[in-house]
Amino acid sequence: MWLKVDDFESDLDDWTHVDVENNTDPFIPDPQVAEIRIDAQTGNHFMLRKPAADGVVGNRKAIGFIPLPKTVQVGETYTIYTRINVEYFPNNHSFGLANVSASKIPDLGYDSFEPMIRVTDKKESDGSKNNGTLMVLSGDYKSYSKIISIATGEFARPMQVNEWYEVWYVVNNAPRDEGGQSYDLYMRGGEFEMQQLVFEGADFRMRRTLPLRYFMTICNTGPHDGPYGNGGVRYDDIYMTPGRDLSSPLQ
Repeated sequence: MWLKVDDFESDLDDWTHVDVENNTDPFIPDPQVAEIRIDAQTGNHFMLRKPAADGVVGNRKAIGFIPLPKTVQVGETYTIYTRINVEYFPNNHSFGLANVSASKIPDLGYDSFEPMIRVTDKKESDGSKNNGTLMVLSGDYKSYSKIISIATGEFARPMQVNEWYEVWYVVNNAPRDEGGQSYDLYMRGGEFEMQQLVFEGADFRMRRTLPLRYFMTICNTGPHDGPYGNGGVRYDDIYMTPGRDLSSPLQ
């Protein structure tokens, strides 16, 4: 049975929003954008998240999180379903699950994540440039990998803007030595007309082996001397269910 985390048809009262590295200049209090919007054609509600309004730079960790309706205990596997839609590039967004207390999330920031999915086309510190292809954590020391098309063996194409994607991430919260602290990612949308496995065996970020308690997002304008861009990501229909379940909670 699918359990609703949020479908954004009412308000954001269950969410916590915090800007923990607000270096806007001139200073703007609470610069992140986290708003419910309505699709004019369908009447559907969704959440738009941006690190700040267009043109504002310096909000480095715009965090939002909501408690899961059911904690994922150590040893359990759950499937998380989320719909996402890129407003525009350039941007820098991450979303996933956290297993630390709410009071620790602001201090830990990105290290609150375990399963983490990344949407960005930003330039990295080593000079490489991302292209907007969805990414997961894979390998040692918080490394990122692009998702792939299993059919071709090639990297997936950059995400299309204003296109809804369905994402299933099957989260294995067993200990590492039992094959856990990992997640598989499935997607439908864009180049994937049918649901496809796009990454198998992605790694938890910290591998703390603790119960997973929150759905979490972070976005980031980047620094003043090298902004990443303020493109937003739209979120809708976040659900969870025990085991590996690749059905749709919307059907």
